[in-house]
Amino acid sequence: MSHDNLVQRKMPLSLSVSGTALCAALYAIGSYLTAYIPSPWGVGQFRPAVVVPAFFAVVFGPVPAGVGAALGTLIADSAKYGYLYPGSYLASVWGNLIGFFLFGVITRRFSWGRFVIASNITLTVANFIVAALYVLVFKILYLGDAKYLAFSNQAVIIFILGLTIWWFVTMLPFVLLVTPLLIVIAARTMPSFVSENLRKQSLRQELPLNLFSIALIAPGVIMLVLGLLTAYSSMGLEIARYFGATTAALVQWMFLISGIALSILGFGLKIRRFLRR
Repeated sequence: MSHDNLVQRKMPLSLSVSGTALCAALYAIGSYLTAYIPSPWGVGQFRPAVVVPAFFAVVFGPVPAGVGAALGTLIADSAKYGYLYPGSYLASVWGNLIGFFLFGVITRRFSWGRFVIASNITLTVANFIVAALYVLVFKILYLGDAKYLAFSNQAVIIFILGLTIWWFVTMLPFVLLVTPLLIVIAARTMPSFVSENLRKQSLRQELPLNLFSIALIAPGVIMLVLGLLTAYSSMGLEIARYFGATTAALVQWMFLISGIALSILGFGLKIRRFLRR
C-alpha cells in the first residue's frame, strides 16, 4: 500500500487502532490536567487539550480523531469523578466524536484554509452538542435537577449558548496557534505518517497569517459585543436572575477578557505578517 493511499484514510487497521488509542490516551491525560478549572457558569472545564484530537484529525483522519476524542473525554471525566460519569457518556462523548470526526473530514484534503475552517466549525458544532446534551439530557431528563427544571426557556438557551461560547473562546487560540506547530513538527520528523500534500502545505507554504488573524479577531469582536450586552442589556439581568449576580459578573468579564485576548492575538499575527513583508 502506497503512502498516499494510507493518507486517503485507507490505512491498515493496526495503524488506525494504535492512532485511536494514542489519541485517547493523550487527550485523557491533557484533559484531566485542567479538569478542575471550571467555567464562569460553575460547570464545564477549561480544555486546551483539544489540540490533541485536532492534530490526530489532520494526520490520522476522522475515525482515530473522533473515536480517540470520545474515549479520551470519557476517561478524563470518569477519572475526575471516580466512576463512569453519566454526564460524559450522555453529552461529552457525542460532541467530541462528531466534532473531531468532522474535523478530519474537512481536512482530508489538507490546506491551511481548510484547517482554519475546520477549527471554527468543529469547535462550534462539538461544543454546542455537548452543551445541549449536558443541559437537556443529563441535567434535566437524566437527573431531573430541580434547579434546571425551574429555568425558563430563555434561561436554558442562554446557558447552552453560554457554555458553547466559553468552550469555543478558550479552545480556539490553542487549536489555531498550537496545532499548526505540531503538524509542522510531524511533517518534519515523521514524514512516513503524513501525506505528500500535507508535507507540501505544512513545510513549503507559509502559514496564511492574515487568515489566522481574522479567525481570531472576528470572534474577539463578537465576544466584546456580548460583554457589553451582558453589562447594558436585559441579557445580564436574565443571567443574574437564574444564575446569581456573581455568575453574571463572571460571564460579563469572560466575554470582555476573552474578546480582548482574541483580538490582541489576531492583531499580533497581522503585525507579524506586516513585519515579515
